[in-house]
Amino acid sequence: MSDNQDQVESFWWDIELLGKLVVGIGEVSDITGVPQRQIRYWEEKGIIVPSKEGEGTTRKYDYVNIKKILLVKELMDDGFTLDAAAKKVEVRMKTINDAFAKLTNRTVDE
Repeated sequence: MSDNQDQVESFWWDIELLGKLVVGIGEVSDITGVPQRQIRYWEEKGIIVPSKEGEGTTRKYDYVNIKKILLVKELMDDGFTLDAAAKKVEVRMKTINDAFAKLTNRTVDE
């Protein structure tokens, strides 16, 4: 198997693993340093969307939401407002998703 094929297989394994990563709001708060109350507020504003497994269950967040929380926090620490930081993160996430979509199409075609 070539190095390129090994990297592609490793990439897909990482994506699968990250897709299964779902943690509660308390853990997210501990990991990111963002208070639970602030996470809930960002959720109300539509910046992040929890993964709900059923009615009345604890809020759970996946890798993408944790990444968004970290990026928004970093931008706010650099002086951005919440709205400006959220908008910048959405643009960044779209750019990354578009790049990975192109990569996925390229590796499938090869």
